[in-house]
Amino acid sequence: MSVDVLIASAPHADTFGYSMPPPGLLRLGGEFERRGRSVALADLAYHLAAGDVGSGDAVFEACADLLLAHGGPRVALGISCMGATLPAALCVARAVRARRPDLCILLGGPGTSGIDRELVERFAWIDAVGRGEGEETFPALVDRAETHGTDFAGVLGATWREPSGAVRREADRPQIVDLGTLPPPAWHLVPELLRYKAITGGVDGLVPVDSGRGCVYDCSFCSIGRTWNRRSRTLPVARLVDEMESAAAMPGAREVYLCHDIFGADRRHALAVCAELERRGSRIPFEVRARVDHLDDELVDAMGRAGCYRVLLGIESGDAALRNAHGKRMDPGLDVLARVERLHRAGVASILSLVLGLPGEDDERLGATLDLCLDAALRAPVHLSLHLPNPQPACELGEQDGGRSRPVDGLAPDMAVGAGTTAPERALIDAHPDLFGTFAIMVEAHGGERRVRELARIAQELPPVLLRHPRTFAMLARSRREDVLGTFRAWAASGLSFEGFAVASDDERVREALDWERAIVRVSALGDEPPERVRAPLLVEVRFDPVRDTAAWRDAPTNGGEHATLAVLHRPGGARTVAIDASLAAVLRELDGRDIEDLAHDQRAFELVRALNERDLLRLPAARVPDPIHSTKRVGGAPVQATNG
Repeated sequence: MSVDVLIASAPHADTFGYSMPPPGLLRLGGEFERRGRSVALADLAYHLAAGDVGSGDAVFEACADLLLAHGGPRVALGISCMGATLPAALCVARAVRARRPDLCILLGGPGTSGIDRELVERFAWIDAVGRGEGEETFPALVDRAETHGTDFAGVLGATWREPSGAVRREADRPQIVDLGTLPPPAWHLVPELLRYKAITGGVDGLVPVDSGRGCVYDCSFCSIGRTWNRRSRTLPVARLVDEMESAAAMPGAREVYLCHDIFGADRRHALAVCAELERRGSRIPFEVRARVDHLDDELVDAMGRAGCYRVLLGIESGDAALRNAHGKRMDPGLDVLARVERLHRAGVASILSLVLGLPGEDDERLGATLDLCLDAALRAPVHLSLHLPNPQPACELGEQDGGRSRPVDGLAPDMAVGAGTTAPERALIDAHPDLFGTFAIMVEAHGGERRVRELARIAQELPPVLLRHPRTFAMLARSRREDVLGTFRAWAASGLSFEGFAVASDDERVREALDWERAIVRVSALGDEPPERVRAPLLVEVRFDPVRDTAAWRDAPTNGGEHATLAVLHRPGGARTVAIDASLAAVLRELDGRDIEDLAHDQRAFELVRALNERDLLRLPAARVPDPIHSTKRVGGAPVQATNG
């Protein structure tokens, strides 16, 4: 059955994106229904991932066939896009126009910001671009299309083409003051969440919630502040928690993702959300995006208690002067590392987002950024998200460097992963480079293509190494008496894998650190179900202080260190390391791998298992230890090594 209006998101192959339904369109679909319009929603990223539209250069024709199946929409098609999916949106719209010349085709979303007039001027198959918030502008456009065709005179927020070909830009539409007036998301318009999660090939259960809009800042590399006129608004507290609970209750949901870019900018609102979650006992695991300078101790503790498990922090640069030269407006004296450590103590993991190659960045400032990455990784298990900036049309870098920037073969620009790869998209990008700054790289501003490729390699290869092997990297840098940038360059020049480069070091402590972190990786990967055989910790011999020497990686290495045995223990969700003495290490080696049933016949071994288990040194819950055939004597509080006499 045909509907009045069909709204669609442009296709792309970024796995993070297609694992979640588009929150903006869910809200827009709810608004159309509230106004009595019949509406359908096509998430083309989902259909691409599900194999419904094939792949390659013919994907846009297949998308058009899918959108127009069963007659398609009666009045209008609206396509929402980001900067990375703007070429794809145009390709889909062109294919639809060829099949339905009578259909009104509208374009909207953040990808149209700053270039709405040019889009209507250059692409005849687009009838209008809707600016501002879709819940107000798009229903007005559809109402006018039904009565006046493509004449959108007087519709606030419309950029459209007159019959003469002249482009008119109507006045801006005022922003919605109270987001509590928005409709609830129309989840019934998209496939059930379990189907979204099935196509990711993993266990991702992140569910998006449209929790707020806008940003008051104007960072040079970001268009969000200008898109929303540097205003930030949030969903009312009770309404937001209601939507979080509804999202978390869906089958397949594991965590909730609050989509607002600056959680905590309105401190009272953020504290109230946490308090309401805690009052209700919801304990919904949720993730947010925030500025590190908005997260004081009180808010961090409240977030941890309320269920926040992860926060993305826009740090941008390890050099405070460079950071603020690009509009960050952050106190130069702010201790970023202390904030990351404080979040970790509250049970909130950090994702540090940093930009490599901002104009004005030299090796010294790049080195400061990479050193910050290592220092953070040594303090807490952080994730690192490193980016190269793109001169998007609606941001300051677009104004300054857009005309001097270009795509670079083999490099996927920031925010364009999984997009812009087909021949139809590339043809549009090549023909209109000023519209597709998302795909351009500031080669000249970065110091040339060689420098760009080095930055791209750092962004791709350094984060996983610092996630898995931060201590090994620290010991390498210490041994070589270099910073992170110098150590990375030496590794890159070697042609070896990172582990191969570490093994080739002439410093035995580097290889010991690698053995230790390999053990951590192995133990962290273990399942939670205890085995039928005793699984003792992995033991690693080292000749350095695991905490002191890696934290002091900038210091010159010493000739030697104290010998220590490290026991890497399995714990749910990860691993823990403790230092033990030689006698206890000998006991653990003796017990490792023995059958539980066999231990019931070995009085001394059984008592050792009980004692070690009580001290949290074996992965064997007490309930799984069988009753011994022989009578036993409780070891009690005696030192474990005393039982090995």
